[in-house]
Amino acid sequence: MDYRTDLAMERTVYPGGLGEGVAVQTQHDGAAEITWVRIHTPQAAKRLGKAEGTYWTMTHPELPVLTAQERIGVAREVAQVLRLMLPPKGDVLVLGLGNRRMTADALGDRVVSGVLVTRHLKEWTEQPGGTEALRSVCAMSPGVLGVTGMETAELAMGLVERLKPAAVLVVDALAAMETDHIGTTIQLTDTGIRPGSGVGNHRAGITADTLHVPVIAIGIPMVVYSSTIVRDALKHILAAESTDEEAHRMAEQLTGSIKADLVVTPRNIDELVAGLADMLALAINSALQPAYSIDELTHYLH
Repeated sequence: MDYRTDLAMERTVYPGGLGEGVAVQTQHDGAAEITWVRIHTPQAAKRLGKAEGTYWTMTHPELPVLTAQERIGVAREVAQVLRLMLPPKGDVLVLGLGNRRMTADALGDRVVSGVLVTRHLKEWTEQPGGTEALRSVCAMSPGVLGVTGMETAELAMGLVERLKPAAVLVVDALAAMETDHIGTTIQLTDTGIRPGSGVGNHRAGITADTLHVPVIAIGIPMVVYSSTIVRDALKHILAAESTDEEAHRMAEQLTGSIKADLVVTPRNIDELVAGLADMLALAINSALQPAYSIDELTHYLH
C-alpha cells in the first residue's frame, strides 16, 4: 500500500512504520506535540520510503489561529532546533522551492521573501568575532521545472558550486496523510528533500549526496490527497469496526475510479500560507543570526 506523505512521523504510525532501524520519541509542550524520528538503517529507510537521518516534527492544532506573539514563541522553538542541525559557521544558502503562481505550493517562495539576506554586506559579515556580526546568508526561489525548464536540483548544484556555502537550507510546502496536519505541523530534517515526492511527482533530490554540503529541509503540509479525506470519513463512520489500514484500502477502492489524482487544500490557503511563511522566515532569521534577538529580527521582517 502506498502511503504518500512527506512527514516521517506519519509514516511511522502506519503498518511497517516502526521496527528495527527506527527510533521515535514523542513529548508534549503545552498544546504542541514534539516528535523526533531517527532512521538508522538502509532497510528501515526503504521500508518507510524516507531517507536515513533525523526528522523533528512539531504539531500544534491551533497553529493557524495563534496570535502574532504566540507564533513568535513557536518560531523561537523552531529556530533552536534549526540551529542544532546547521553548522555553526559559514555561509548559508536558503532555497525556497515551489511554484509562486500556485498558492498551496508557494510557501518556499514566500518564506524566502522574508529571509534576511546579508552575503552582500561584507563590512558586517566579515567582522572577526564581533557581537554585531551578521552571518552571511543568500537566498533564492529557483521556481519549478514546468516554468523554468530546469530541474531545481540542477540549479541548486550550480549555485552551490559557485557560492560554496557551508550548508543549504531548503523550504518547501509538504503533503500530509492526515487532514489534521494541514497547516498545523512543521517538519525539520537533515536528510534534504526530494521535491514533489509527497504528491507522487518525484524530482531529483536536493541532498548532501547531490550537493556535497549539509542540506536541511523545513516545511509545512499544505495539501492532502482526496483519498485521505475519504479515508478519514470512513474511519469516523466505521469507528471501532475497522482498522486504519482497512479504511485506507476502502478509500483507495472508492477513489480508484477517479482517473485524475485530486490534491486538496484548505479554502483559506492564502491566509494560511501568508501567516505561516512569516513565522518560518522569522525562525530562519533567528537561527542564522543568533547575535540578534527574535524581537529585533521581527522588525526586519515587517
